[in-house]
Amino acid sequence: MTPNNSDSNHSRIDSSEQSALADRMLPNQDHGVNRREFLGMTAASLLIAGSLNGAAKPDTKNGIPYRTLGRTGEKVSVVGLGGYHLARQSDPEESIRIIRTGIDEGINFLDNCWDYNGGESEIRMGKALREGYRQKAFLMTKVDGRTKTAAAAQLNESLRRLQTDRIDLLQFHEVIRDSDPDRIFAEGGGMEAVTEAKKAGKVRFVGFTGHKSPDIHLKMLATASKHGFRFDAVQMPLNVMDAHFNSFEKRVLPVLTENGIAVLGMKPMGDHVILKSKTATPTECLYYSMNLPTSVVITGCDSMEILQQALHAARSFQPMNSSQVAALLARTAKAAEAGQFELYKTSHQFDGTYANPQWLG
Repeated sequence: MTPNNSDSNHSRIDSSEQSALADRMLPNQDHGVNRREFLGMTAASLLIAGSLNGAAKPDTKNGIPYRTLGRTGEKVSVVGLGGYHLARQSDPEESIRIIRTGIDEGINFLDNCWDYNGGESEIRMGKALREGYRQKAFLMTKVDGRTKTAAAAQLNESLRRLQTDRIDLLQFHEVIRDSDPDRIFAEGGGMEAVTEAKKAGKVRFVGFTGHKSPDIHLKMLATASKHGFRFDAVQMPLNVMDAHFNSFEKRVLPVLTENGIAVLGMKPMGDHVILKSKTATPTECLYYSMNLPTSVVITGCDSMEILQQALHAARSFQPMNSSQVAALLARTAKAAEAGQFELYKTSHQFDGTYANPQWLG
């Protein structure tokens, strides 16, 4: 893997500066966050804060900040429209209105998956992308297939439902098992289908998603490297709880930023479960995830009200300083320590392919 050279505007915080910062921030605090953990938590947020506060003014559209998608050079909105929740809206026409309003207001990153709501999420998004909206969107969807046959069939079905001839970013969904990386990269595995689809122009960029364990993400990256492949993007939970428990932020995020792989943050509110902890507001949750070196933070919007909440957070976001980050982490530390508000890590509640292993092929 080669380092990312597109981050030249990021301010660099050397080890002595980080150490001094920790010494200033940590005395008199007893919130279960030790000095080394604090350095890991703040390094990424300082990186993005330095970038956004630097000489180069961020790109915006209708007040929505845009960031570069890793080494691809693509510009995407800092918040993305999650596909799963769109079909939880009972009225299909309202789902279409949410998607089009989001695009009109400046959101261009659209998330989806072959298995979301039995395909209804992709069907509704496909209808919304008619009448010129497809050209305004950066469209991402995911496949579950671990075999070449299953992955190819799911991709073709997604293209049909989404009414498009190309997917801007195709991702392997729910990489949550230790066996997933080897299956995907095996002879006759899903990566063969995706590679062929990319050569055929059906797919532009390739990534993977998962929410279970940083170890599995790291294995997927290592397996790809072993096969001479580098992902364009990786999606994972990044939120105020993850920072404390089995953390993707601490363990995977630095690897992605070092190698120029786009960071897609998801579950900023843990599908609203984090909000039940009463330790952070929806806007604070979105701010925290946007403050990390994420290209985009994907959030579910099943109503116009929730969409407007996301738009407001994106437009009002200002890089958080180290004191603000430390205060929010201190407030959430106790609730986060056992993973009770990150059920996607600690249970099978969010594992669609666990309940439907046939999707894997």
